Amino acid sequence: MEELLVVERREPLHLVTGGTKPARQKDMDEAPTPVGSPEDLFRRRRIQFTMIFLFLIAITAFASLITQFNFITGIESFPKALLWLAKNVVPNAKSLRLVPNILGKLLQTVQISIMATVIAAALAFILALLGAVPTRPNPVVAGIIRLIASFFRNIPVVAWALILIFSFGQSLLTGFLAIFIESFGFLVRSFIEVIDETSKSSVDALRATGARYSHTIFQAVVPSVKPMMLSWMLYMVETNIRSATLVGMLTGSGIGFAFDLYYKNFNYAGAALVIISIIVVVLLIETISNIIRRLIQ
Repeated sequence: MEELLVVERREPLHLVTGGTKPARQKDMDEAPTPVGSPEDLFRRRRIQFTMIFLFLIAITAFASLITQFNFITGIESFPKALLWLAKNVVPNAKSLRLVPNILGKLLQTVQISIMATVIAAALAFILALLGAVPTRPNPVVAGIIRLIASFFRNIPVVAWALILIFSFGQSLLTGFLAIFIESFGFLVRSFIEVIDETSKSSVDALRATGARYSHTIFQAVVPSVKPMMLSWMLYMVETNIRSATLVGMLTGSGIGFAFDLYYKNFNYAGAALVIISIIVVVLLIETISNIIRRLIQ
């Protein structure tokens, strides 16, 4: 009797008697994995990723088949292209005589980029006030402004240059307008988002005190959005300097025109000097922009 009691204390009842587990405990041990478990979620994501990856591979293979592009040939020709660049696209003593002309064209490009960005930013700020939710006077007007900004923003600067060439020809004005229109659309949309995110609480607080619209703008909106807007302007200047090179090739202005001229005349040393000067200016502008961003933050 004592031995039986000891066994019963040490072992569950169903083990001592040779029976089965209670139904409730058995159901809990054999319960299936929940549908929303992490394992099931990761499994679905792996399947989705695999399907998307296979779809992209199929699209790439189909495009290469249509265009008759051979990846192996492209990879094999890459070292030859680098070797050709190393032999031909290198400045020499003769190309150094082109430095004054290149610097003049480069300065022209920088001036156009900065001027287009500043004017576009001034007009974009006015329209952003009319299009942002905290400062809009009319929802219909705000919707129209957002639509116009999206239209200008989604058309590439090269497309604008090609469109404007038909009206203004190849000139500095065409390059300026192309960069201005693209910058204007981009900055309007960016400024609207900045005002929507940072100014709502302060604008509501001033309106509750009965402040006028102009006081609300200059006391609440401008102080809170100024750092972000300056940051977007600096980013746009950097982008426009890079874009102005390609725009200049189309419009016959700036450093892009100099590169196109040297390249088409097989003056690869001069073209290389243009490329080096563009890289130096872009890095210099980026460094200055980073310093200004740190100062305004």
